[in-house]
Amino acid sequence: MDYPEWESTVPERVRNEPVWQMIGYRKALYLYELAWQDCGLMLRDPRGKAIAEQLIRSAGSICANIEEGHGRGYGKQRNWFLSVAIGSARESKGWYWRARRLMAPAAHDHRLAVADEIIALLITELSRQRSR
Repeated sequence: MDYPEWESTVPERVRNEPVWQMIGYRKALYLYELAWQDCGLMLRDPRGKAIAEQLIRSAGSICANIEEGHGRGYGKQRNWFLSVAIGSARESKGWYWRARRLMAPAAHDHRLAVADEIIALLITELSRQRSR
């Protein structure tokens, strides 16, 4: 599922949240959706169980930390949560790298690209916040 197709399935209740305005958040939710699907496939191989467990946690942590930080308003706490979200995005990218033997090459490359995009978006947002 590509990003525009996925975004069209997101319920209005989620899209109406103020955090939805942040593209990095939307991309993080999208990566979680992809991870959810990928983990189902990884669990078919006994070696994929540990990777799937870590991947779904780290991908979920990106979204959760953005949500919590956004709820804190602006300032040091929000920036701290954005930093944690960046760390979780990097961790997710690492778990995807370790999962490369369990995935089709095109899907694997796509997941790494989405993680890279999230990292760049969050770093940009954090830099913007720190300059305020």
